[in-house]
Amino acid sequence: MSRVLVTGANRGIGLALCRGFLKRGYDVIGTSRQPSSELEAIGVQGESLDVSDPLSIHALSNRLKDTPIDILVNNAGVLSRDDLGSLNFDDIEQQFRVNAMGPLRVSQALRTNLGEGSKIVIITSRMGSMDDNTSGRMYGYRMSKAAVNMVGKGLSRDLAPDGIAVLLLHPGYVITDMTNQRGNWTAEAAAESMLARIEELQLGQSGAFWHADGTELPW
Repeated sequence: MSRVLVTGANRGIGLALCRGFLKRGYDVIGTSRQPSSELEAIGVQGESLDVSDPLSIHALSNRLKDTPIDILVNNAGVLSRDDLGSLNFDDIEQQFRVNAMGPLRVSQALRTNLGEGSKIVIITSRMGSMDDNTSGRMYGYRMSKAAVNMVGKGLSRDLAPDGIAVLLLHPGYVITDMTNQRGNWTAEAAAESMLARIEELQLGQSGAFWHADGTELPW
């Protein structure tokens, strides 16, 4: 049985991905900062993890040191809304710690759990695209997602010799708490499309930036 680990798995897109992987027969590990009754209710192995805390990541790595992982989904993320007149630099730094440094730290810590044919998925956003920014605002979120896109591209180069593929995946405008329940599709519908992109990922596509609907996005 293939095994997947999803960070930020206790709600929204993360929880929908866990349900989708379970339906496909995966052994699923879901992480969250606090114990999650949502994960327990669907039969997912829950693990405590704060992706912005190196000690928490190290502890998870120790607990899983003998556990092979076929797919690592770096999904945990935060969003703070801002514009040029309301910048909060503490919030911007926190978005960098969670959205950009978190996936890099987790991927490095769990590197030995991954083998040839494994996949790393980074849930990013088209808001990190330079070409696609036509509206400004959202400085911290945009900057952190642009940074994590570079993380994914770098990982794709470094891990290619080991046969590990990396996917940068934008879920679309999804109805979740993060979007104040606004969006174009539900977390469940988005997760189904995301799972299709993840399962069809090949090493030759590693490092690409995709929309969940199968459209390649501009950098």
